[in-house]
Amino acid sequence: MASRSSRIAHARGRVASAFRRKIAPVLIVAAVAGASAQSPPDRQPASADAAAKQAEAMSRRAAQRLAALQREAETLAKQEQTLLVELTRLDVERRIRQEERAAVDRDAADVRQKLADADARARTLQSEADRQRPDVEARLVQLYKMGRPGYWRLLLDVDTLRDVGRAYRTAAALGRIDRDRIEEHHRTLASLAAERAALETRAKQLAVLQAKAEAARVAVERTVAARTSLVHSIDARRDLNAQLTGELQEAQQKLQTTLAQMAAGRSAPAAALPLRPFQGALPWPAAGVVSSRFGRPHTGAAAGVANGIELSLPEGAPVHAIHDGIVAFSDPFAGYGNLVIVEHADKAYSLYGHLGSVSVKKGDRVDPATTVGLAGRNPSGNPSLYFELRVDGKAVDPLQWLKRP
Repeated sequence: MASRSSRIAHARGRVASAFRRKIAPVLIVAAVAGASAQSPPDRQPASADAAAKQAEAMSRRAAQRLAALQREAETLAKQEQTLLVELTRLDVERRIRQEERAAVDRDAADVRQKLADADARARTLQSEADRQRPDVEARLVQLYKMGRPGYWRLLLDVDTLRDVGRAYRTAAALGRIDRDRIEEHHRTLASLAAERAALETRAKQLAVLQAKAEAARVAVERTVAARTSLVHSIDARRDLNAQLTGELQEAQQKLQTTLAQMAAGRSAPAAALPLRPFQGALPWPAAGVVSSRFGRPHTGAAAGVANGIELSLPEGAPVHAIHDGIVAFSDPFAGYGNLVIVEHADKAYSLYGHLGSVSVKKGDRVDPATTVGLAGRNPSGNPSLYFELRVDGKAVDPLQWLKRP
């Protein structure tokens, strides 16, 4: 009974551990989001000069990102123009390949028809030969039986010299006709055989040409499909680029308005820089090697998939915020060591776990130059940093948002 109770307790502990590792961080982020919707998080009081410097820094980052997006837009436009020119060339090549295949198909059909005609002539000739064979064979047999003396008997059976000449010519003509028929039949058969052999050779050559023409046509079609797909992909990227540029321009205008109000000595709302326009350009939280990827399945007590990534790095390495924001959570958390959650604009959050120590507290304003803590060890005892990124309440793959190394 005691053993069963211990097993139940152990199972409950595993479930609780899984809950803490997988569910509780989500609830924390959700709670932070709810609190932010009701009231802004606690923030350290900042002087007007510090706020102005922060706004200027964000404005510079926005300007730099706008310039990068503009360069990307120009590159995409050039790529699309090059692809469109190539597609025009490929379309001409595709029509050429189609015409080549059609010409080969016509030649192949003509050869097949000629083969059919040759077969028909051979059958007709064979039928005619079969029809005449009995008469020819009968005459040949009769002449063979008569032999050379038979010709003399044929000549002696006539009465006059004129009849002798006529009989001689008749016998010679009959023999010559039969020989000519046989030789002509053999020549015709040989000619048909040669013609058929030539046609069969041509048919084989055309079959090879058909295969090559079809392969060339299919290759061009595949290239056209690939280039067309790439054009659509570039169009989608250009649309996204335009959307992100618009969002960033709006944010920069707000920053400039904030700076102008501060310069005039009037109070201004806290400036915010959206995270989405920086997708693919965010700095890494620390210099390390990815040891566990987003979506990687877990086993055991933490069964499920990872909502973030882990970086292998030296213990004590500095960990920086990836974007401007406000610290919404900075406390120890079971399964994650010291955990820092930074709230960014547009309902985005970045999470930094397995910290050996923290350098910020709730309400602090941070930027990419801010050290939020030092790397610690994960529950397995390995030096590690857990990093998670949530946008619109959903975990996203950080590798799609961070700069490529």
